[in-house]
Amino acid sequence: MQRTNSEEILDSNACPPAEVVASLRDLCRINRWFGGIATTRRLIERVAATTGKKQFSLLEVAAGFGEVPRAAGRELAAKGITLDVTDLDRVSTHLQRGHRRLVADALALPFRDGSFDLVSCSLFAHHLQPPELAGFAKEASRVSRCAVLINDLIRHPLHLALVYAAFPLMRSYVSRLDGVASVRRSYTPDEIRTILSDGANRRHKVEISRHYLFRMGAIVWSN
Repeated sequence: MQRTNSEEILDSNACPPAEVVASLRDLCRINRWFGGIATTRRLIERVAATTGKKQFSLLEVAAGFGEVPRAAGRELAAKGITLDVTDLDRVSTHLQRGHRRLVADALALPFRDGSFDLVSCSLFAHHLQPPELAGFAKEASRVSRCAVLINDLIRHPLHLALVYAAFPLMRSYVSRLDGVASVRRSYTPDEIRTILSDGANRRHKVEISRHYLFRMGAIVWSN
């Protein structure tokens, strides 16, 4: 299954505001039911086990409603791990009121070196072409003290079939169309490893893991 890159409706300025909200709510359910929150939680557990740290400041890039790190944080609290989350998105209307939030470009993060323990993203990597993804990893590594956490989809024909089967669970037509596009433009674990390990990122150790229902996790260690 070859990767095909096409813009998702939610990324465009033409997406109606009501559909933006409906689609972001669909994403919250998808992350809750189909492994998105669990993947981020396990990545943070891995960093905690490796570093011995129990408290992390975390920048969530392309955050949307920011539900993934906060839900993972609630589960991690039972293990004594706490998160202090800041949301960043390029579109202000995607961000949830009441959260610490910032409108900015993920490829040019407006922070000093080492401003956060972790820089995290969920369902963002597949939106980037390989040079952009490599650039994001470099920029996020600059801002993070411990690691960059990438939580994304695995491109696979069976995954695409599962998206079609899940159409009745999606309340927004945007979610259905974007769900298909997301799987088609996602990467395989081997592709992600190659992109994250090449060029300027070569000095950073990269770990790739597979998770429930065609999710993958990548950790780019900052040191």
